[in-house]
Amino acid sequence: LVATYFLAICNSTFWGHLFRIFDGRTVTALVFAGAVWALMMLVISVLAVRWLQKPVLVALLITAGVTSYYVDVLGVVVDREMIQNAVTTTFAESKHLITLHFLSHVFLYGGIPALLVLWVRIRRASVWRGLAGVGLVTVLSAALLVGLLFTNLKAYSTVLRGNKELMASVQPLAPMGAALRYGKMMFKSTQIVVQPTGTDAKPGPYLAKANKPVLMVIVAGETGRAQNWSLGGYERETNAELKKRDIVYYPNATSCGTATATSLPCMFSPLTRSEYSYEGGLSHENLVDVLTHAGFKVEWWDNNTGDKDIADRIPSRFMKAEDGAEFCFPECIDGVFLKGLQDKADTITQNTVIVVHQIGSHGPSYWLRYPPERELFKPACHTPELTQCSTEEIVNAYDNTIAYTDFFLGQVIDLLDASDRVIPAMYYVSDHGESLGEGGLYLHGTPYFMAPEYQTRVPMVIWMSQRFRDSLALDPACLAKNAADPVSHDNMFSTVLGMLDVTTTVRDTTLDLAAPCRAAAG
Repeated sequence: LVATYFLAICNSTFWGHLFRIFDGRTVTALVFAGAVWALMMLVISVLAVRWLQKPVLVALLITAGVTSYYVDVLGVVVDREMIQNAVTTTFAESKHLITLHFLSHVFLYGGIPALLVLWVRIRRASVWRGLAGVGLVTVLSAALLVGLLFTNLKAYSTVLRGNKELMASVQPLAPMGAALRYGKMMFKSTQIVVQPTGTDAKPGPYLAKANKPVLMVIVAGETGRAQNWSLGGYERETNAELKKRDIVYYPNATSCGTATATSLPCMFSPLTRSEYSYEGGLSHENLVDVLTHAGFKVEWWDNNTGDKDIADRIPSRFMKAEDGAEFCFPECIDGVFLKGLQDKADTITQNTVIVVHQIGSHGPSYWLRYPPERELFKPACHTPELTQCSTEEIVNAYDNTIAYTDFFLGQVIDLLDASDRVIPAMYYVSDHGESLGEGGLYLHGTPYFMAPEYQTRVPMVIWMSQRFRDSLALDPACLAKNAADPVSHDNMFSTVLGMLDVTTTVRDTTLDLAAPCRAAAG
């Protein structure tokens, strides 16, 4: 009964994919669904043995209630990366996902069936008869699974290879598999030894001759999608501040992943997206380490969910109300960084890089990411229950977050430029994009192979003060000339090192956007 309930009630996304993929082949589709039911029976029969039966069934029902909400209501795929996001998130972030609609969905789809399971009285057979029954069910389920698939093995194997989203939507099997893969990944990561990277890093000729401390602010953006930046052609004016400043905007940048847990460490890694893995990222020192080897003082400031192990070897801090009470009501928006950045610009005595990790446009509570007086586009959605808002209200709220990021970046540029004690620059790129309901998808985290461009195209901005250009011999017109070319997170590691004139064998000149735009050293 539970297996049938899962397939019939908790898998509307799976049924949608199934009949889309097997369009016009109803019998073939239903046979495949029967094979999925047999697989569920097989898994349940192996796990739910005798006294474990009720606890396992209750756990699976609650799991299906939770995951079916995100999959069927928000269009989220619960894969290994999503499990990783859930494990590494903070209460401040996760509480916005615990809504009344979510709780009622979990109670209706998971809680009530679980109570029914607990209510049923079971008369146990003897141990041997019970084990024989379990064995029989397991064998019959496996036989049914294999037999149904072999009725048209060629078609089914082709579908499974080319349509990974089909099985990725099966509840609760897909989340169970994802959790197992996450556990395996974490176990392997406990045995990783970090390999030193870029220990030969040193100041190049221009950096060595700089007569003032160089200060670069790396802004790690959050959930900014390029499609809603007016600098890239969006019809709304969401970049009123940046367009007034002498920046280089890259409209065709793509991310390493679709969620912070992957994209953030990947963009700071010396590995490209095709090379990157969680274990690979942990086993190499990253950009902040190489900068430290080159003599920079590097700090990580966070207004989000943490540094994802990037800042393990440098000073880091979470922003709090004491850093700027006027920006915390009670959650802090990104203006909370400004006072600290001003203090750094006024006091540093050595080359410095500050990484600020924004809250940016993190959903679903977009309206909390900007001050009320900067709600430029109305009416805006003022609830994390995105399905309760119109598309216009969701887009308005999201565009307000982009406009506030634009305002914040403008303030960062202005305060850096106004400090004549330092040679400043700024590098901004978002970690991933966001879906706002297009195709029934909300938020982010869709597996990369099936993610829409809304989640993978991100804005990227470089600003260099005149002092920075002169001291480090960089030509902004040269950078702007090729700014429309495709770029990605792969470029960040080498481009930051190149902009700062850090000499090291790990800097890849083919990925360094600054390399063609620097004058030869005299």
